[in-house]
Amino acid sequence: QVQLVESGGGSVQAGGSLRLSCAASRYTYSRCFMGWFRQAPGKEREAVAGIDYYGSALYADSMKGRFTVSQDNIKNTLYLQMDSLKPEDTAMYYCAANFRRVCPTRNRALVDDEYNYWGQGTQVTVSS
Repeated sequence: QVQLVESGGGSVQAGGSLRLSCAASRYTYSRCFMGWFRQAPGKEREAVAGIDYYGSALYADSMKGRFTVSQDNIKNTLYLQMDSLKPEDTAMYYCAANFRRVCPTRNRALVDDEYNYWGQGTQVTVSS
């Protein structure tokens, strides 16, 4: 089955930056789309950013202008550049991927129920 491994998390002061990476391996079907989600203690999981079926970057409204998502198609690796970090960005960040024989053509990259593979997560802590 597909394996996703995140890296790049850590502790940073408010206003700082981090770059997360997610490497996919052991895949047997084509990649449809990938994305980042996060979950803070006691909070619901929320979408952060993703790359849709057509290769377009998508962002949750609160992330626009601060986060940048990109991918390396050859390496099947997803990245998340996080700038101007705030304490409210503190959460466990998860990489997710959709690998299928037939891909949906409508935008699904920010919908968590559409993903069939998940990484273990990487912790991001932002102090004031």
